[in-house]
Order: sequence, then C-alpha cells, then structure tokens
Amino acid sequence: MAAEIHLVGRVVAAGRDLGGGVLVSDVMTAFPAYIRLGETIRRAAEVVSVSEVGQLMVLDHDGRFVGSVSEEDLVRAILPGFDDVTAAGGTLADAFRLFLERGRAFADRVVDPLVVRDAATVRPGDELARAAIVMIDRGIRRLPVVEDGALVGTLSRADLCRAVIYHS
Repeated sequence: MAAEIHLVGRVVAAGRDLGGGVLVSDVMTAFPAYIRLGETIRRAAEVVSVSEVGQLMVLDHDGRFVGSVSEEDLVRAILPGFDDVTAAGGTLADAFRLFLERGRAFADRVVDPLVVRDAATVRPGDELARAAIVMIDRGIRRLPVVEDGALVGTLSRADLCRAVIYHS
C-alpha cells in the first residue's frame, strides 16, 4: 500500500502564503511512464530508456498503483559486487563484462522484487507548494499522483520548475 501524504491547509513562510492556489493537477505530468507487475527487467529498462525518466510507476493487473521502480533500482540489481569484480581480475573492463553478463542473466526476471511499494503519493487536488516541500525535505525526485488508487499522473522537480515559470 502506498503511503499517501495528506496535504491539507495552506503553507505560510515568513508571513507569506506559498499556496498561491496552484494545485498538483495544474502542473503534473498527466501521462506518466509506467509498467505493470509481472513485466521483465528488460521491459522496465526499455521503458526507462525510451521515456527518458528515471522512475517508472508500477501498476497491478487491474491498473491500480502499487509503487515505483527507478533506474537506480534496475542498475543496482545487475551491478556486480566488489568481490565479484576482484575475483574476475579487478579491472574496469572486468567490471563492465560482469555488468553485461549479469544484465543478460537478469533481463528476463520479473521486476516485481525491485518495486518500492511504500512510495509516498499525492492527490491531484493537493496544493503544489506543500507537495514541493515534501519532495525537497524527503529527497523525492518524482511523486506519483494517485486518486482512488488509480495513477493519474506524476509530479517531478521539472514540473515544479515549470510552475515557477508559468504560475509566478
């Protein structure tokens, strides 16, 4: 189950209202990159590559949001350990060869074990300023936007930058 962040009320800093009436739905990416449970690591890597995002949303077979998987999660899954590299000779070429071998070995495994299932989420009607504070405080690059269990978008740091340009 995703950890929904309830963003109720207005944000005030130094006596200034930071809400500005801008909602998550005003700036979110409405058609986020996603995969479904049961898909392979290869498919996840393909979608990351084609969509040029660092984090994929993951849906179940009924289209409900269940979590996310990042490009870092994918790389870490196939990255050889230090001991493996040392045993193979210890050079960068050895490390890269092992990386490719592990990539081939892991490519057809399901992505499910890599999915972060307790991802923080926001709702489309939440105030953008509060979502931005949560993203910065928690080091979150992309937040799933979920309504009634369904993924309706994502909110990225780039979306926040666009909001500053177009809503200031």
